[in-house]
Amino acid sequence: MEKKLTRVVGSDKMFFGVCGGLAKYFSLDPTLIRILVVIATILGVGSPILVYILMVFVMPKEEV
Repeated sequence: MEKKLTRVVGSDKMFFGVCGGLAKYFSLDPTLIRILVVIATILGVGSPILVYILMVFVMPKEEV
């Protein structure tokens, strides 16, 4: 089975499932990804909010 980057639909979803999908793809805890996104936003590293919004539209939802 190949790995596919998708937004999650189940219990790991908070807003749009992007952080949960990234965590599932990289085999990490979703909370860790969320914390990294918040830290990147506070520090102003790149534009994480814009990237998150783009990923909402680009990443497909996982099939249940």
